Amino acid sequence: MEYINSLDAEPCDDKAPPAKKGPTCFICEAAKVAPDSPAAEKLLVLHRDERGLIMLNRYPYTSGHLLVALDEHLGELSDLSPLQRAGLMELTAMSERLLRLAVNPQGINVGINLGRCAGAGLPGHLHVHLVPRWSGDVNFMSAVGQVRVIPQALEATWAHLRATLEKIEHEDTKTRRKTMRNPE
Repeated sequence: MEYINSLDAEPCDDKAPPAKKGPTCFICEAAKVAPDSPAAEKLLVLHRDERGLIMLNRYPYTSGHLLVALDEHLGELSDLSPLQRAGLMELTAMSERLLRLAVNPQGINVGINLGRCAGAGLPGHLHVHLVPRWSGDVNFMSAVGQVRVIPQALEATWAHLRATLEKIEHEDTKTRRKTMRNPE
């Protein structure tokens, strides 16, 4: 809540650069860390490459709530180049695959909140939310009771998702090598 309240104290200028907006952009900070470093774990970064990053949401609606973002601090889809939009979607697809393998959800909400009035907790740095869902989950608790029910600690969720992602990356590398040796 401290972070959200600090945003309310700032002028509602979603296009202002992060240095002029008060709190440091947590996605920009996460984009600076090496993917396999202790800092990545502390900032909940699961994956980072030339396209952008995948990280856990520090204030999740459910266990496994992911954020996908570019390294560059851009606030609108129209600010992104076609290559950046494609990279963002590729990372979103990787995140979907990760969630399906790691937590076996029955569904996944995928969304982008553009601007504070649309629900963006971090206006100015475009990011995609992936929220795993199960039949009978308690996501209504946030709206009705103003509480969130998270059955697993963030650190445990991070470790589980990171291990699953390493398996995915290993399988993808093997598949690419096999395809390169035996092109059809």
